[in-house]
Amino acid sequence: MKGKCWLTVILLVGTLSVGMCSNGWVRAHATFYGVNDSPASLGGACGYDNPFHAGFGAHTAALSGALFRSGESCGGCYQVRCDCRADPKWCLRGAAVTVTATNFCPSNNNGGWCNLPRHHFDMSMPAFFRIARRGNEGIVPVFYRRVGCKRRGGVRFTMRGQGNFNMVILSNVGGSGAVKAVAVRGSKGKTWLQMTRNWGANWQSSGDLRGQRLSFRVTLPDRKTMTFLNVVPSSWWFGQTFSSRGQFL
Repeated sequence: MKGKCWLTVILLVGTLSVGMCSNGWVRAHATFYGVNDSPASLGGACGYDNPFHAGFGAHTAALSGALFRSGESCGGCYQVRCDCRADPKWCLRGAAVTVTATNFCPSNNNGGWCNLPRHHFDMSMPAFFRIARRGNEGIVPVFYRRVGCKRRGGVRFTMRGQGNFNMVILSNVGGSGAVKAVAVRGSKGKTWLQMTRNWGANWQSSGDLRGQRLSFRVTLPDRKTMTFLNVVPSSWWFGQTFSSRGQFL
């Protein structure tokens, strides 16, 4: 892109407009929240308690409602560039950063940047200063696009809930990063049970899965599907995390 946006198409959404470039980049804005290196403070509405343990590192972002879409974007990856032509004072020329969606930036009552239908990234401090100069504590114009997520290791399944209320949170998912659908099969059953999104990246089962080996079938928004057989042993308990050998590419 190199700071240029050719043949811009304006998409009208509500009373505001969103600029989309012919090369797939979309205009937006970015801020950062006051967090530096504390892992516990970088999680959020997707349910990732610690994005470092989830495999995402420090380059994370909270998305405005237009991008977050009630949690459907959790775990997805976005490449973000500062718009140097629009703000040469604060943008780092040629710099880009890839962030993982881990949180939701809520609308407020003051016409904030995260109000619908604006596209906005409230980024972690380490991510923000990969594209903007230090000393800037305001808002910068950016371009962004969805990109594939490159993860190390396998998909991670963290068991949550209590009693016969069973949930699993998926993290470190490669490929598109976000998850569209999840099904689970216990070792005592022969059929796959479709799970439902409880909130964020948490998926809920309608059955009692305690004391069983668990297999998962995971589908991404691009319809890529993988089956992870017996990835969770029968001795599992709430709070434990298990990693698969396979991974989405």
